[in-house]
Amino acid sequence: MDQKTKTVMKKLRYAMLMRPVFNMNALFSDETENYVTPMEPKPGDRIRIRLRTQKDNVDCVYFISGALKKEMTLEFCEGRFDYYMIEIEAGTEPIYYYFEIQNGQFRCFYNKCGVSRDLQQSKSFCIAPGFATPKWAKGAVMYQIFTDRFCNGDTGNDVLDKEYVYIGDYTTQVQDWNKLPAAMGVREFYGGDLQGVMDKLDYLQELGIDVVYFNPLFVSPSNHKYDIQDYDYIDPHFGKIVRDAGALVRDGEHDNRQATCYINRVTGLDNLEASNELFISLVEELHKRGMRVILDGVFNHCGSFNKWMDRERIYENQNGYEKGAYVSADSPYRSFFRFQNEHEWPYNPFYDGWWGHDTLPKLNYEDSPKLEEYILRIAKKWVSPPYNVDGWRLDVAADLGFSLEYNHEFWRKFRRAVKEANPDAIILAEHYGDASGWLRGDQWDTVMNYDAFMEPLTWFFTGMEKHSDEFREGMLGNADSFIGAMKYHMACMMAPSQQVAMNELSNHDHSRFLTRTNGRVGRVETLGGSAAKDGIHPEVMREAVVMQMTWPGAPTVYYGDEAGVCGFTDPDNRRTYPWGQEDQQMLAFHKRVIALHKRYPVFTNGSLKFLYGSYNCLAYGRFSRESQIAVIFNNNPYEEEIRVPVWEIGVTKQQVMRRVFATGPEGFTEEPAIYPVYSGIVSVRLQGTSAVVLVAEKGDWPGDRAGII
Repeated sequence: MDQKTKTVMKKLRYAMLMRPVFNMNALFSDETENYVTPMEPKPGDRIRIRLRTQKDNVDCVYFISGALKKEMTLEFCEGRFDYYMIEIEAGTEPIYYYFEIQNGQFRCFYNKCGVSRDLQQSKSFCIAPGFATPKWAKGAVMYQIFTDRFCNGDTGNDVLDKEYVYIGDYTTQVQDWNKLPAAMGVREFYGGDLQGVMDKLDYLQELGIDVVYFNPLFVSPSNHKYDIQDYDYIDPHFGKIVRDAGALVRDGEHDNRQATCYINRVTGLDNLEASNELFISLVEELHKRGMRVILDGVFNHCGSFNKWMDRERIYENQNGYEKGAYVSADSPYRSFFRFQNEHEWPYNPFYDGWWGHDTLPKLNYEDSPKLEEYILRIAKKWVSPPYNVDGWRLDVAADLGFSLEYNHEFWRKFRRAVKEANPDAIILAEHYGDASGWLRGDQWDTVMNYDAFMEPLTWFFTGMEKHSDEFREGMLGNADSFIGAMKYHMACMMAPSQQVAMNELSNHDHSRFLTRTNGRVGRVETLGGSAAKDGIHPEVMREAVVMQMTWPGAPTVYYGDEAGVCGFTDPDNRRTYPWGQEDQQMLAFHKRVIALHKRYPVFTNGSLKFLYGSYNCLAYGRFSRESQIAVIFNNNPYEEEIRVPVWEIGVTKQQVMRRVFATGPEGFTEEPAIYPVYSGIVSVRLQGTSAVVLVAEKGDWPGDRAGII
């Protein structure tokens, strides 16, 4: 080997020794507008896709999509990072892709779950050309109202004692607004209604609400109204009763044909149309205030009172109504249901009920094009003038139909019908488990976010299952489990779905989050109503709400959570809103943390990166190239110092971190404080059971700023 060759080899060996070790923590990409432009492309658009690496740290980066493998080009350098780019043209089919990174002999892959040596293609990034979710819903603060328990604004429409019979007993008009719900409270009514909501719009606006989501409002015999009686009309008990006549059910009588007061109220067109008009006025007023409205669509099943079935025979002799399928074999609605005995008419009780409940007849779409047409008309009707609702929440959406194949077919038709009527309407489904089969851009927009929000968050902060049915000590404060679950389940959604996902802490189906903080396993029938408030930890709930308001998606407040309402799972979670008895500190906290959410657009459209995790401690970043925020939690009851590598979200040595919000055992504060950044790391000493939100801003350290910590 000559001297020249020896010199070259020596320089190469020196260069290899001096080369920075491959930094996997610097790798980042996602499907947000920070790394995919445009984020919601149309077919034919040119899409620019980026991957971030540490500066001068890789040899080459490949974009891989199906059989295509193409080297990406270095687009620009910024701070500690290089940004690699490729442009592709959008077709009509979803684009699945991942990255391969090479550094000398080292090779790894990067997909939605992060860095791996062994590729998991099922968690590839995905872009669906033509799929876009409503801009107004991205990061929107939603408020769920269980109408009967929110506010009674019109006592003239209250359900009366013995107005009718439901599930074997008489209806009850609750006189004490503060009474806890009965164990079998489906037929007790507190009187909440749409006028009550109208009366509280100033309150909702001051709270900072963008969207009101109503549990079902259509005619129904129960207080929850998931047993729809008539999809075409708002229930007059929520709306307006302009003509009241008829009798209540007599003692000892259980035949609803005698419930003429109820029959008049819910079958008379004057009452039904007046109720629809009131709803139109409510929607118009909400829209004037810049708020939106989502209705609950229960299309898997209806109720046994439904005019199509009419098991109670309340429509049988009413003018303008056809015979129900229970009443007559010749009913125009017979195909809407599956009957097991074809020789039982009149009054055939042998029909399929959802989960065997005869009060919830399963709808038979596969055998009834007429039913499908009717429901698609309903889907369009309520998102069109004059009602102009802004979207649907779909109850038990994966259960609709009798086959998975038809289920997907129906929701494709439903999406086309809704979007043709109102392109800006949202379609949001209730679903437990992997919903990716419905979230490919052709069916639902998003889901109630159980798997990638409510459940992992509840386990981490409380160790409790979301019904309060189980406590797992190994899940409490388990940051590894939380991060793993969040990464895995978030990977099942594309960014447009994630940004509008309904992120709840509580709702009408699960225990109140504040009750979960007490660690009590059980339900109201075993523990009693007072146990729901015993030993609660508002400081833990404040941590959880900070996460809710800084996490990707639409933070959704279940009515009364902001006022400190407690409750075990259904029906105890449906307690009334405590007007005049609110937890004022919790209410003030919600107003300020909602304002924080709205102040920083990065909470709506920014990227998410986990930065730190240990027992009961967690930190993540919400960031773009223009804005960087770190959110840090100490769920331990004692003080902890947490060192957070904020360089991973783009914080530079020219910046400091400013505290803009913090919670603790005694409450919350917005008093500013400054934290220095040394070598890309911010060190924060947090008191027990607390959270802090830090925003990166330009500034020198040390300095003479007030509030420096």
